[in-house]
This record gives sequence, C-alpha cells and structure tokens, in this order.
Amino acid sequence: MPIAPSLSRNPNQTDRVLLTLRRLVLTGGFSSGERLTELDLVSRLKASRTPVRHALTRLAHEGLLEALPKGGFRVCAFSLEEVWDAIELRGVLEGTAARLAAERLSDPAELAPIREIHNAIEVLLPLNETNFGDYLDLNRAFHRELLGLSRSPMLIRTLDGVLRLPFASPGALVLDEQEAEANRTAAFAQIQHASIVEAIAGRAGTRAEHLAREHARMARMNLERALRDPSLFARLPGASLVMLPRPIEARSDSGAMMGRATRGKAARPAVSQATAAGASRAEEFHTRVTALTRD
Repeated sequence: MPIAPSLSRNPNQTDRVLLTLRRLVLTGGFSSGERLTELDLVSRLKASRTPVRHALTRLAHEGLLEALPKGGFRVCAFSLEEVWDAIELRGVLEGTAARLAAERLSDPAELAPIREIHNAIEVLLPLNETNFGDYLDLNRAFHRELLGLSRSPMLIRTLDGVLRLPFASPGALVLDEQEAEANRTAAFAQIQHASIVEAIAGRAGTRAEHLAREHARMARMNLERALRDPSLFARLPGASLVMLPRPIEARSDSGAMMGRATRGKAARPAVSQATAAGASRAEEFHTRVTALTRD
C-alpha cells in the first residue's frame, strides 16, 4: 500500500490529514472492508491523534468509512445498485438546483461567472493528457456555480454529501488512451451546460430541471464505459470501493471479450449484459436531451 508523505505540524495539519486519508481511501490505499484505527494511522500519516480522529469521523460522515461498534472504522464497499442510486440522487438534486436557479434569478448578470466557466472549458477542448486535470477542475467549478445560483444552503449541503462519492460526481470521467470517447463526452456535456444556462436565463425552471437531471446521468454512462475496460475502471476515482458481480474482463482490439470462445452464451458475465443495456440507455439519453435542447 502507498505510504503517505510526512505531515508537518502546523495549523493546517487537520485539513492535510483529511485530504491524505480521503485520497488513500479513494485510490485503493486500503481495501474495501479493511479496518482502520487511530494508532495505525498516526504512525502511517506521521500525525497526532486529534487530526487523525477528526479525519476518520469526517470520512464516516461522508459515507466512505463505517464506524464499528467495538471501536475503529471500516472502509465502506458499494454495490453497483448503490452506485446507480447515488447517480440518480445527484440528478434529482442538481435538477432541483437548476429549477430554483431559474425561479430565483433576479439579474441576468448573475449568470456571468457560470458563462465564463463554460467559455473557459470551450477554449480548453479538445482534451488531452496535458489539459485533462484543468478540465476536471473547470467542470467541478461549473457545477458549484450552478448550485450557488439555487440560493439554497440546505440543497447545497445535501448534494455536497452525494458528490463526495466520487463515482457520482461531475469528475467521474477518465481519459482513455485514444482520448476520443472522453472528448465526445466532454463536447456533449458542453452542449448540455449551455442549454442549462440558457434555460435558467429564460426563467424556464421545468426545462432547466429536466436538462440538469439528464446531464447528471452522464456519470452513469461514463461508469458503464469504464465497466467495459478493466484499465479504465481501475483509474476511476473510488473504483476500489465498488463491489462488482464478477471481475471485469479485458477486451481484444476487435472489442470481443477475451476467452468468449471458450464459454457458452449463458456464461456471459453480468457486466457484459449491463453494457448492452447501457448502450440502449445511451441512445435513448441522446434522443431525449436533443429534444429538450431544441428551440
């Protein structure tokens, strides 16, 4: 397991311990179900017990750890159904945020910051290894600005908890070697972003809500794409916390499952069945959003 860098004693140590521990949990530094204790982490993180205790409690509140009755914490594991539910919940909440933003907009100038972020993403495209990190930061900033426009602290706090689950967040995207799929996803997301902003500008609350809900489902499409490729899935933030029905099998260049010839159709893995369903959903998804964005 990776060893975290030494943390110096300073006023920011609590935040630094939290960030380091969250990163270790999300990048596979611990196995799902693994028990974590203060004493072990004090040694590993080279920090005092107070910030470690705070970090453990905070990650349990975020849903990444589970407090054990006899002391200590356990790294949580999530089923695919729980992942899908988290993505669906994000869609409901972001849709509500977009509707409230449209209903509560008092001055068109309030949209200037979110338009600026949208334009910055446009300049950044197409994506590559050099600018991918900047794209993720700008995409998160767009969604934060959208939440702010709702003027609902209650909604922001509730959605913040959902977005801390990495597979449900706007950053749940990985860059494949060919970069083509990620660029198609980013380009389509830009169309959706523009449509959401214009709906808010036109005070069209219901339309803004529908568009934002559809947009959130791109996280599901991205995960379904990663489920078809073990190398992509391994790079997805939080992948180590997801329990799969069966291991993901590598594909040959032709796209056929390796070893398929040695198995009958009945033995086809569950992930491959989900992929077929996902392709159908993706086509339906594109049709519905196109209809919503049409003038």
